[in-house]
Amino acid sequence: MSHHLVAAEGLRYRYPDGTPALAGVSFRIVHGESVALVGASGAGKSTLLLLLAGSLLPQEGRVLIGDFPVTPSTLPAVRRSVGLVFQDPDDQLFCPTVADDVAFGPRNLGVPEEAVAERVRTALAKVGAEALAKRPPHRLSAGEKRRAALATVLSMDPGVLVLDEPSSGLDPRGRRQLIAILTAFTHTKVVATHDLELALETCARTIVLSKGTVRADGPTAELMRDDALLEEAGLERPASLRRCPACGEGA
Repeated sequence: MSHHLVAAEGLRYRYPDGTPALAGVSFRIVHGESVALVGASGAGKSTLLLLLAGSLLPQEGRVLIGDFPVTPSTLPAVRRSVGLVFQDPDDQLFCPTVADDVAFGPRNLGVPEEAVAERVRTALAKVGAEALAKRPPHRLSAGEKRRAALATVLSMDPGVLVLDEPSSGLDPRGRRQLIAILTAFTHTKVVATHDLELALETCARTIVLSKGTVRADGPTAELMRDDALLEEAGLERPASLRRCPACGEGA
């Protein structure tokens, strides 16, 4: 499957109680782009990520990964191509050790055991978590859990990395480590986040969602200076782009 395109075309999705989550979302992301999805809680970010990863299927419209629409018949290929990192790492870590969790995906694809071991070593090294390999996930800190969860996805060698609120719960050091990891990932990545500073540092492009629709799509630095847009979407200008109220410098 090609990784040269991630696209949404007229996506609509309603929750079982009838509440609309997405109301006609469309965009195209080319190979190698880093795109932030931002918006207030309930804007549809998490639902959109689940649709991109094939965890949900569109009720109307379609998702394209490469040249193929996401359908029940293409789900195995889609899930090998798109790596989804959940907001809560505990949803991704369930084995006795971190190494077992990182090996789980490749083993279930039938990767030979020697190659599985190499994938585990490589994925843990990419997130700086080699020392965590033999530790039980429930004994890890929030930052360690997040790195371990990311390694479980990287071991599948995805062409598209999709992350839901990756900086949630991280201390400053863990956040800096996350930014370094995301910056080093050279394939396509889509990051849903409330952390607009993280979006500024890791994504050249931002899609602003509001009430299940695309309110804006453009260069991150430009959109983050549009106070009217941010206010409408329930967001605020990042601190690094604000002027000092005392001296007027900055931004």
